[in-house]
Amino acid sequence: MPDWRTVQLHEVADIRVSNVDKKAVASELPVKLCNYMDVYGNDYIRADLPFMEATATAAEIERFGVRRGDVMITKDSETPDDIGIPSVVLDDIEGLVCGYHLAQLRPREAMVDPTYLSKQLSLPETSAYFAQRATGSTRYGLSTRTIAQTPIRLAPLVEQQRIAAILTSLDAAIEATEALIEKHQQIKAGLMHDLLTRGVADGGSLRRSALEAPDLYLPTKIGLVPVGWEVTGLQAKQRGTDKWIRTGPFGSSLKGEHWVVEGCPVVTIGSLGEGVFDEHELLFVGERDAARLAEFRLKLGDVVFSRVADVGRSVVVRQENVGWIMSSNLMRIAVDTSQVRPDFLQMLLAGDPRVKAQIRAKVNSGGREVANSEILGQLLFAWPPVDEQERIIVRVQSIEAPIRLDQDRLRKLRMQKQGLMQDLLTGKVPVRAD
Repeated sequence: MPDWRTVQLHEVADIRVSNVDKKAVASELPVKLCNYMDVYGNDYIRADLPFMEATATAAEIERFGVRRGDVMITKDSETPDDIGIPSVVLDDIEGLVCGYHLAQLRPREAMVDPTYLSKQLSLPETSAYFAQRATGSTRYGLSTRTIAQTPIRLAPLVEQQRIAAILTSLDAAIEATEALIEKHQQIKAGLMHDLLTRGVADGGSLRRSALEAPDLYLPTKIGLVPVGWEVTGLQAKQRGTDKWIRTGPFGSSLKGEHWVVEGCPVVTIGSLGEGVFDEHELLFVGERDAARLAEFRLKLGDVVFSRVADVGRSVVVRQENVGWIMSSNLMRIAVDTSQVRPDFLQMLLAGDPRVKAQIRAKVNSGGREVANSEILGQLLFAWPPVDEQERIIVRVQSIEAPIRLDQDRLRKLRMQKQGLMQDLLTGKVPVRAD
């Protein structure tokens, strides 16, 4: 790669750190706000995203108005591994302004392709650069100087554009597979709603609804539940002498300096998939750090629970996951499996409308929703007898098979993308500019 060179980010892009908040002020102008989660959750910013309605001054709109080709990165977060996440703007979006907690990069397009720049910022070594230089104790941030000095491998422009086209095409295949999974998940959600509110009778069929057979249900604090079901909190179902819930370590216990290429897996929010761990998103710590964090190791049957952002997303720990370590944005719940099947609890957290309504009503809203052990201790759950829990689990798992196949294809596509990014964005594998 004789024509490649390494530059600092400020040499190829203008950098602006936004101070536009979410408050609506009557004297200001209405705008659409591109906020933290818009960037964190999307590789591409498009016009069809549901942007927040907010206000900004004319000066803020002039300085932080978003244009097609801008690249946004998350500037600060509760954990170092959530910093520096990039997203590139693909559309001209009228009235869109870059929000607080973000840095706005405006590439000099005669030097760097915007999508290529965004992909360079996604490389593991760039993430490590951000994590190692983030400052803070309970909340971590990047200085403008650190962002400006970010090293960027710069290929010839035509080669950049070819690399961007290849990776964008692969992203399109990933998005199509994600859409198919979402369609199947909606079908599953409808069935789970019925299963978790009506249950499965001894013969294996859905119990008749309360409208059809009111005598089969009893009123409770969370609404009607089938006769024979119990309504309690999680603490009543805790596992032996184990603490029934534990929060992950403080963010300062897991920093960028602790990550290694191979070692003990660490589960982060990014690796918490829809009922399964996404091993592609795992991070790793060495033996010494794993021993230091032993109290946060996962045990068989634990339910790992997201306590921020998508609160309620959860996964059951299988034998192959035992000993993994959870990160600061997660909790693990330990239940007595003679009373509650972990898979059933995971289904309640992920799909019971009564549980989800309680979570929404109780979590804090300060930019990102946050749950804690006190909030989880206040939640009420409807528990069928264990044999009925098992019948419900079997029904749900029967519709999960095609979803698992699509998820496996998605993981392979993501692995292919990871490999291609490493090969193409480092110049290891050359691409033809034509």
